[in-house]
Amino acid sequence: MNFSELNLNESLIEAISYMGFETATPIQEMAIPTILDNHDMVACAQTGTGKTAAFVLPILHQLIQNPSDGTNTLIIVPTRELAIQINQEIQGFSFFASIGSVAIYGGGDGAEFSQQVNALKNGVDIIVATPGRLISHLAMGHGDFSQLQHLILDEADKMLDMGFLDDIERIITHLPKERQTLMFSATMPAKIRLLAKKILNQPVEISLAMSKPADNVVQHICLVYDQQKIPVIHYLLQQRPDYSSILIFTSAKHKVHEIASALRQQKYSVRGISSDLEQDRREEVLREFRSKRTRILVATDVISRGIDIKEINMVINFDVPHDAEDYVHRIGRTARANSEGEAVTLVNGKDMLRMHRIEELIESQVDRITLPAELGETPVWSIKAQPKQRNFRHAPNPARGSSNKTNRKRRD
Repeated sequence: MNFSELNLNESLIEAISYMGFETATPIQEMAIPTILDNHDMVACAQTGTGKTAAFVLPILHQLIQNPSDGTNTLIIVPTRELAIQINQEIQGFSFFASIGSVAIYGGGDGAEFSQQVNALKNGVDIIVATPGRLISHLAMGHGDFSQLQHLILDEADKMLDMGFLDDIERIITHLPKERQTLMFSATMPAKIRLLAKKILNQPVEISLAMSKPADNVVQHICLVYDQQKIPVIHYLLQQRPDYSSILIFTSAKHKVHEIASALRQQKYSVRGISSDLEQDRREEVLREFRSKRTRILVATDVISRGIDIKEINMVINFDVPHDAEDYVHRIGRTARANSEGEAVTLVNGKDMLRMHRIEELIESQVDRITLPAELGETPVWSIKAQPKQRNFRHAPNPARGSSNKTNRKRRD
């Protein structure tokens, strides 16, 4: 379907054309009319299907038709990278319209904080915020949402995984009860359905290809021993000299520097990014990767959903993610907007069971790459069921739970 068939404002159609988009994706075709009809909605669609435009475009259309004096829309997201990305997309789509937006997240300098306070007190059309920073502002009395008409929760499953449920519920107490609420999620576990039932009013449900990688991602597995991982990455990159944008994911922050350093010794243009970096530094690293001044970016899962960069040729999973759902999010960074991409996962003996569970989730066996003999002998695929842990019904450790939750929130 062409965007002009969705009855969007002409200035939006012009901006969409200017940005190089031609036809709407399935989630956009289904969500945009529903949002324009003012229904609450819970939408489940895989990473890379155009969810951001699915809710940004109808909100912008309504703001153009009926301008607001105060804050009209609040978009809550799990990470600062995603907040920045969505705010940039809003600015792109509203290029030919007079609509203001601001991203609110932690880690900035005093000038950014002052800008956030000003936007919250005086009102801006659209606010994109991480839960932790928004709660901090609300606690200081910053924020007037009396004219709010739209609340959007993006990557709702990730926010709940990161422990933000209480913050979300506290934020909602500051909002008008009469509003349109939209929830977007890559997965739909029971806890998401419970939250939707609690805060949405007779929502329209949309579900597209849940927990499945895009068809245009070519997936491979390399069976390796740990000491072979860097040589195997070197081999893969040598076979693909035309790949100008490669993203490597690891589950551990301490591995980011190790991987980047090892590849730098091989004369590759590589940078690492994790939640340990200061915000300015992270934005600089992403700009260099986006502009292709850096060929390889090594990243952790915490920003896997916050990287929206076109034309990433290849995603390499240095290790298998702990959560099978994260595999879909990781490889969803490539093959975006109907382009093609490749994803390779390095699997050692300990990770074979995890990889097997991923294959069960995506209902497909991932092709194995046969490595050349000079890289050495590789492991043999073998799945051994792990013994079930007995439930001793120990009471949870409040200190540990509180600490983990706090640490997760500090990422924002």
